[in-house]
Amino acid sequence: MMIKKKKAKTAVKKVHKEEINTGEMEKSKAHIVVEIIEYMTNSVVIKTIIKKSTGNISIMSFDNGEGLTEKTSPFDTFAQIIEGTANIVISKVSHLLQSGQGIVIPAHAPNFIKPNGRFKMIQTIIKSGYE
Repeated sequence: MMIKKKKAKTAVKKVHKEEINTGEMEKSKAHIVVEIIEYMTNSVVIKTIIKKSTGNISIMSFDNGEGLTEKTSPFDTFAQIIEGTANIVISKVSHLLQSGQGIVIPAHAPNFIKPNGRFKMIQTIIKSGYE
């Protein structure tokens, strides 16, 4: 007896040529910011919006219980919550941010993101040689 295997249908995301070449989002096109990235179970998902030698902008989604470990950056970083809430700890001081709020994380300050349910955020890093 021969058993036929069915091919699983997979969703294919239409990727624009510009995204493939640069790893960045399509330019000159409006985007609904909270829809740029989806949640993934037990994961932190990061998508690059712009990546340049002078800095980058990324959008991130955090599932319940997920966060980022402590790190220190040589550059100032702006973090803005676009959905949900999050605790951003800078130099051992916790800051509870809600959707629409942002905070500048100073260069060389130890920081981490403490989970507070599902949330999405935009992170902007401005690089300079003077820090």
